Order: sequence, then C-alpha cells, then structure tokens
Amino acid sequence: MMGPILGIDLGTTFSCAAHLDEGRPRVIINPEGAAMTPSVVGFTSAGETLVGDTALRQAVTNPQKTLFAVKRLIGRKFADAVVQEARARLPYKLLPAPNGDVLIDVGGPPITPQEVSALILGHIKTYAEAYLGQEVRDAVITVPAHFGESQRQATKDAAVIAGLNVLRVINEPTAASLAFGLSRAAKGNAAVFDMGGGTFDITLLEISGGVFQILATNGDSYLGGEDFDRKIVDWVLEMLKKEHGLDLVGEFQVMQRIREAAERAKRELSFTLETEINLPFLTVTAAGSEHFQKTLSRKLLEDLTRDLVDRAFPLVEKTLKESGLRPADVETVILVGGQTRMPLIRDHVTEFFGRAPAEGVNPDESVALGAAVQSGILEGRYQDIVLLLDVTSQPLGIEIENDGYEKIIEKNTTIPTRRTKIFTTVENDQRLVRIHAVQGEEARASADVSLATIDLVGLVPGPAGSAQIEVTFEIDANGLVKVSARDAQTGREQQIVVQPASGLTKQQIDGLAIKERSKAVRKKAHESA
Repeated sequence: MMGPILGIDLGTTFSCAAHLDEGRPRVIINPEGAAMTPSVVGFTSAGETLVGDTALRQAVTNPQKTLFAVKRLIGRKFADAVVQEARARLPYKLLPAPNGDVLIDVGGPPITPQEVSALILGHIKTYAEAYLGQEVRDAVITVPAHFGESQRQATKDAAVIAGLNVLRVINEPTAASLAFGLSRAAKGNAAVFDMGGGTFDITLLEISGGVFQILATNGDSYLGGEDFDRKIVDWVLEMLKKEHGLDLVGEFQVMQRIREAAERAKRELSFTLETEINLPFLTVTAAGSEHFQKTLSRKLLEDLTRDLVDRAFPLVEKTLKESGLRPADVETVILVGGQTRMPLIRDHVTEFFGRAPAEGVNPDESVALGAAVQSGILEGRYQDIVLLLDVTSQPLGIEIENDGYEKIIEKNTTIPTRRTKIFTTVENDQRLVRIHAVQGEEARASADVSLATIDLVGLVPGPAGSAQIEVTFEIDANGLVKVSARDAQTGREQQIVVQPASGLTKQQIDGLAIKERSKAVRKKAHESA
C-alpha cells in the first residue's frame, strides 16, 4: 500500500503542507501548532541549524546567518538583475558560484539556495511524519506558474536532497483552483489572482465536467509581500533620517527589527485603519538612545504601495487577452497568497472584474490543499475531477542566426505536447548543425534562458539552405522537456532530455541527500535511545 503523499506549498515567506484524509485534503499542523511554517533557516555560532519558527525567533540577534526569501534566488544566476537587487538589501551575503549560480555565505562553506530549501522541506517532512505517524516518501510540490525550467528543476533537486520523491510539480494557481473546485463543484471561467510573499501569478482557467483547463498564465517573479514590507521599511528609514539624522541601513540587527515591525504593521492594517510602530532603544548615539514611535495608517500604506498594486494589473490584462476572455466572462475570482488580504488589492480586483472575490478561500492554505488534491488525482481517488490540463508558462524554441530566436512551442500551450519545425543550413557544405534550445519571451536568444545544446553531425554537403532539419520539442505532463533534431535526407537523429543546470550536479545532489538521510537516522536513533 502506498504511503501518504504530501502536498507542499514551498513559499517565499511561509510554507504549508497538506495530505488526504478520508478523501478530503487537510492541512498538517506543525510543532508550533500552526498551519504555516516560516520559510526561514538560521545557523547559530554553536553550529546548530534552526528551521521555521525557531529560526525566525533568533533573526534579530543573528541577522547575517538567518536566511529568508531564498525562493527568490533558487534556480537563478548570480548576475540576474533580480539577484543583484536582492543582494543590495538582504542582511546575509550572496556570492557567485564557479558556474555563475548563487551561493550564500553562512560563515563556513557557502551553501546553495537548493540546500536551504531542502532544509525547509526536510523540516516539513519530519513534522508531517510525526503528525501522520508514518514515513513520508512522496510529495506533490507547487511552484509559481511563471517559474522557468531551471527554477523548477532546482526545486525538485531541493526535494531530493530532503529525501522526497516528487511525483508532480504543479503550478500554484492551478493547485488553488483544484482546492476551490473540489470543495464547491465549481464550473465556468475562473481567475486565480495569486500574490504571496515573493511572487505574483495570474491564471485564467475553465472548469467544466471535472476538467480543469488552464487557458493562460502570467507572472512577476519579484512582486509580493516582501516588496510591500520593504516600502514600510523605507518609510521608517526616511523618518529616522529626516527627524533624527540617522542612517541605519548598514546596521543589520536594527534593520531586522525594522523589517519585523514593518511586516506586523502591514498585517494589522489589513484589519484595522491604523497601527503603531513602536521600536524602543532602536540604536544608541552620542546623544543617547534613539527610539521610533509613529502611527501608520492604512491610507498611508496604500499611498506607499499603490505602485506595487498597479504593477499587477497590466499582467492581468495581458492574460485576459491571451485567453480570449473579457473581465465580464470571468465568473469566479479566487484570491491566493497572504498579500491578497490587503484591502487595496481586494478592492482593485473587485473593480477590475466587476465582481467580489470568492468567499471562504483561505489564501494561505489553498495551494497546499490543492497539491494534496493533485496527489489524489494521480492515485485515481477522485471521480469528480477527471482531468487537469496545465499549460507552458513560457515559450520554448531554438537560437537561429544573428542571435535570433525561433519559437517552437508557444506560451500557454496545453501540456503534454509535441511540436516540430523545419530548419535548414546557413553555410555551403555544412556538415554539422548545432541546436541550441532556449526558453523565454525575448526576441534575442542570448536574453533568454539556455536549456540545452545538441549537435547533429554527418549532414550531406550541399548549398546553404538545401538541408532539411526537423527540430522537435516534447513536454510531458510533468513538464519534462525533450529536444530532438533529425536530418530528413540521412535520417540521422540526436535527442536530449533537458535537465537545466540548477547549480548542483547529480553527484552533488545524491551526496547531499545521503548526508541528510544520515542526519535523520542519527536523530531517530538518539530519540529512541
């Protein structure tokens, strides 16, 4: 008999896990008695590794070794603009890896974002096993809909290191729609507006006769609750500089106190019209102790963050256009992610679609619950959900001459899919063709994400343009990409399963997984003793 399958929402600021209990998805409560676990990892001077709430509690005293918002770094290159922006603000230090990926300095050997995510996933696995009373091996893990192949692969790698077998990687808005549809027998066109701690996704889908058909999806990988918190932090720093002449940006412990106060204030202003930010003994100057005490109103918060809210809606309009729908065609609007609790966001969504968001949706838990529903679909346990048809979030194609980019699979293509295009040689007597597979929406191949390169050799010499090279892209239901190239004249063929470099080789991943399993064995042996 197959053991329990976890549905895991690995979030930027908080993570959540769920499982199926008598056919219904239910959230797993962590050791702190909460459904949500902070996506935070801390490393102490004593060599101890802390995860979740315990890591968050020591963040003020240990800010440079307390890692948060790592999801924004996973599967990215150090030179990415997103990473460089994060680097300027994070209290912990980012380093370039030899292969150009991101490393994190924690005082000893630097670690990768995958290893940090693995610690979070391992923590979830451990407390889920305690909660369920049995070993957990399999999981369905969610990712933002706009995550590229490298980010998805890096997330899978983190799960392997944590000792989990990933049965399916599912898009977060898709998961939320599954949870919503299961509980309400929903039908018609729906929009999932998903703004969490670090990312924003908008997905449009049609639900009919147990079929969940994704129509179009878009997203912003750097738009979420962290950015709203930062606006409050900047306001506090501006007030301190204006009224006290203080510049505290480089004081990591002070900045961590301000960050935590900003997040609390933001949360409170979703339910009240004003709140007080009170930070006594914030710092000491020649004149004595400096304190910060000011009232922040909901209106001021809305003024500070209106540009962030406005950034989301051009993407909503773009997604509607790609889906062929108008706002009036959307019958259900689902809000997902903790940041959607903000009244300004709810009001804008209501105004845009001309209808209020669906009631009774928990924006924090719905993604994990939907991942658990997906596990039930994989097991064939649901008769009312017969099919989930997801789409590619980004186009895929190959590089052509002069840094051009020819798309072979368009964005929002239903998966699984298989598409072929015919190309030719650009030089006389060309004996080799190099196929460079890329992913992205930029017109120049060099501006997109490189996936893989394959060489087709042994072409029959002839004039430029005489050869016919069939290039085929295949994507299976798990999002696994295969690229093949075939010479129509000779029948020679080369193919490759795309495994984007997430910064870790298979040997490194396997080694880290063994290391984590041995830790778990030692821990269990100690507990039994």
